[in-house]
Parts: sequence; C-alpha cells; structure tokens
Amino acid sequence: MELASLLQEMVERGASDLHLKAGRPPAFRVQGDIVFMEEADLDVSGMQVLLKQVLDDKQAQQFEADHEVDLALSMPGLGRFRGNIFMQRSSTAMVFRHIPTEVPEMESLNLPEVTEKLALASRGMVLVTGMTGSGKTTTLAAMVKRILATRPARVMTVEDPVEFLHQDGQGLITQREVGSDTKSFATALRYVLRQDPDVLVIGEIRDSETMRVALTAADTGHLVLSSLHTTDAIQTINRVLSLYPPDQHTEIRYLLAHNLRGIISMRLVRAADGSARLPATEILVGCSTVRDYLLDPAKLGAVRDFLVEGRAVYGTRTFDMSLLELCQSGKVELEEALRHATHPDEIRLKLMGIEGAEGLLQAFKE
Repeated sequence: MELASLLQEMVERGASDLHLKAGRPPAFRVQGDIVFMEEADLDVSGMQVLLKQVLDDKQAQQFEADHEVDLALSMPGLGRFRGNIFMQRSSTAMVFRHIPTEVPEMESLNLPEVTEKLALASRGMVLVTGMTGSGKTTTLAAMVKRILATRPARVMTVEDPVEFLHQDGQGLITQREVGSDTKSFATALRYVLRQDPDVLVIGEIRDSETMRVALTAADTGHLVLSSLHTTDAIQTINRVLSLYPPDQHTEIRYLLAHNLRGIISMRLVRAADGSARLPATEILVGCSTVRDYLLDPAKLGAVRDFLVEGRAVYGTRTFDMSLLELCQSGKVELEEALRHATHPDEIRLKLMGIEGAEGLLQAFKE
C-alpha cells in the first residue's frame, strides 16, 4: 500500500485526518467521525513499508531513539500534511492531518468579529485554545494572514512542524521549524527578541520556559499569538499558573493581567445539514475589569460572569451563548449543541423561553 494513494483518498473524502495502525484498515476522520476504508487490515510488515516511505534518515534515527516523531509532508497537487509516527502495542502507528494549500480568510471560518480585532492588536498576548482538531492551527493561520495583509509588520513563527505556508504581504514573515531550523522551542525563543519581530507566533506553549518568553515578549511591546490545549477561558488561566510553582504566581498573574489581550477557545460542532463543522467559541477580551480579576485569586470565578455581561461592549461570550446562537440560526441541531454545551440544561431552558416568547408574540399579531 502506498502512502501517497492513502493521502489522496484522504483529500478526496474531505477528511481531516488519516489513521494507520496494524490490525485495522486505514481510517479517516470525516466531519468528526472515524470512517474505515473497505480494505484488508494493515499488518506489521505493511506498517514498516509505510514507515520507510515517509521518514528520512534523520527522522528515522529520532524515531528509533524516541519511538515517536513529528513531521511535515508536502505532496504536489494535494497540499501539506502534518504527521506523527509513534509506537502502540509494540508496533508502528501513524496519524496524518491535511493542511490545505491556501491559508483561509478569517471571514470563511465563521468566527465572531472580535477575533479579527484581537488579531490586529498592536501588542499583548492572544491565546487560541481547544482540544486537538478544534481549529486552533487554522484560526492562528488566518490571523497571521490578516496581519500580513494589513500591517507592515515583521512576523516570526516557531512551529513544530511548520504547517500553513505564508506569503509576504505588507508585512514580512519568517517561519522556523523545530528540528530543521532550530533545535527546540527553547533554543529558538532564547534569541527571538534579537531578531526584530513585531509579531511572534508560537505554534504551541508546552512549558513554563516558553510561556515566560511569550509573556516577556508581550510585556515589551510585541504581539504574541499562540495556542494551548485547554477547554475554556478559566481553564486556560489556571493552566498558565500551573506551569509555575506557587511562589511565582503573583508575578505571573501580574504579567498575565497586564498583557493578556484575549483568549479564543474553540469547539467544532456538526452543521445541521451535515456538510461541515462550525466553531462554537468562548471569547475573553482583556480589559481593566479582567485585569482586576486576574490579579486577585479570589475573583477568578467572576470571569465567567464577565463573559456574559461583556458581550455588548467587548464581544465576549461563553460556549453556551455561542451554541445557543447557532441553534437559533438553524445552523446546528439542538442535540448537537447540547452534546458540546458546558451547561446543557441552561440551553434547553433558554430555548424554551425564547421560543415561548416568540410564540406569544406571534399569537398577539394574529
């Protein structure tokens, strides 16, 4: 079996991911669901053949040493793919994600208008968060594309691996890949502020050292965009703090309070017509009120109230507000919204109240 043909099948099916492991046929993730090919099960020897098709000598050595390796593939006519090779039950397994050739425009992603405002901020830190496959990378890429199109700025990215390929516009971009262009995130970020960036894009913040550089860069007047594997705004704040020992929390709270421009948390939900997945978003925007909440540990819970109350002025929202809006517009079925909701019962009650009020109004009109 040829990997190229599997990747082509992946693109033709409109799948986001390709999963390969011994003992099962190749599988695709299509609109969030796993779908198996009608092929014979892959075996251990077949996986070894596929392994040789994808790894170069350096990557093979890393895989031999670590039993896992990240990589990026470029296939003419198909696009780019992010891959991860790993071991499971003493045999090789692989996952590939399709990265479209064209970087999407922000308008095509069905994101709230405040997302663009955050992308065009002059300084501070913006974090895009969510589970794997929630659209973080695509959203960051669209934000970078908008910056390059509208600002004469110097944009630098550090990624593992480089996924979307950007073109210079009004701005100038440099993209560095961990493993090929730099040894590690830590190494790249140690020198990044000497390389004259206006905007720093960190593919993912994984440790305290990376977060420290991000906060320092934001504090010295740069715009920093990055991602975290967290589910919502409050968990994101707690995750940042958890990277550090308690005796450093006061300092980190100060840096976060004065430099956080926004948190965009994402969950992808199936559209009502089944043709696509749409983003439900929770959005926190930094302001003086949020700054006070971040500085005082006892007030962190009030962030949830601010997400609701700040919608009209700041464009904030909770996941449940976003899902309710998608339901009301008919873009998402109720059961799908409830499946992804933080508080499903609240959505049910609000929909009942809204529908009842509309029914009563219609009755008066008639």
